[in-house]
Amino acid sequence: MSDFWRDEPPEDYNLVVPDGWFKLPLDPEGRDRSIIALAEQQFRGIDNAPHLKEQVMRELQKTAKDAYRAGGIELYFSTLTIGSLPLSSSLLVSFPTPGSMPSSASVRTVAEMLQRSNADITLVTLTAAGKAVREFRTEAASPGTQLGNELPTTTVKYYVPIPAAGEWLIMSFSTPLDPLAKQMVGLFDAVADTLHWS
Repeated sequence: MSDFWRDEPPEDYNLVVPDGWFKLPLDPEGRDRSIIALAEQQFRGIDNAPHLKEQVMRELQKTAKDAYRAGGIELYFSTLTIGSLPLSSSLLVSFPTPGSMPSSASVRTVAEMLQRSNADITLVTLTAAGKAVREFRTEAASPGTQLGNELPTTTVKYYVPIPAAGEWLIMSFSTPLDPLAKQMVGLFDAVADTLHWS
């Protein structure tokens, strides 16, 4: 059943993510425990890389803290692989920082606001959550902040109005896998389409 029309704001949101995506809560109380669990999972059976494991944990902590300060609620990381190739991708679910989005704006207004950025902006309809703004962009690599990644990063963002609330939810998907970007974007779009309110 569609959530397009509601009289009261929802209490929560739900998403269906692929098996193999690790959910990292961003509130400070549970964050560090989850980061340790993710690092243990990723380095299971690898005893000769303590420095790399420590570096990954530091990067995860920095990423999680920055995301939390920017309104992040949850952060998902893909732990999937094809053979030995990690299918690196992430999803940040967040609320916009205060003042960054016009309150009670329509999707069309937000789309027009985002048109000023150097991105591909489209209006879409999510199956259960209704109309949303989709932002697609490819950005140059940043090896210093992406553990040496030298490939462009593909980002897909969905700006979704929260029914009867005058507020927005943002889903930010990202992958550095440029050769598989098209397939990863298809997966991101499928995950975004599962958003529903409860």
